[in-house]
Amino acid sequence: MPVGSGASMTGYLSLFAVAFLAATILPMQSEAVLVGLMIHGQHGVLGLLAVATVGNVLGSVVNWGLGHAVLRFQHKRWFPASPSQMARAERWYARYGRWSLLVSWFPVVGDALTVTAGVLREPLWSFVAIVGIGKALRYGVLAWVTLVWIG
Repeated sequence: MPVGSGASMTGYLSLFAVAFLAATILPMQSEAVLVGLMIHGQHGVLGLLAVATVGNVLGSVVNWGLGHAVLRFQHKRWFPASPSQMARAERWYARYGRWSLLVSWFPVVGDALTVTAGVLREPLWSFVAIVGIGKALRYGVLAWVTLVWIG
């Protein structure tokens, strides 16, 4: 099926949407969609990897933006983290630093990492670069395992 066909585009758009949402606090499984599309065999693997990675990174940018924006409310009673929790997060991030974002794809922990990076004012350029590397590597390994398994 040609890359520009309707069915092909639907697959890419579905993968993008699920990958995007999976990177936010919503529980989604972009890995299952990626593997399913690979097994179906009507999409190019590199295209699928690119779409999944871009969607997932952009979803993480939403988390970063939320973290960046919510900090202005830290003195409100309803703020989700106490000053001691904020101090602990700052110490943790200072200890492990931006390179901890390489594991931003881990379930649950990854979402917290990306929000924390926004709260602690990680520059967007380094955030996108490091998160992009981690997520691309994760999808790449998954694709390789899938190709070995089906191939």
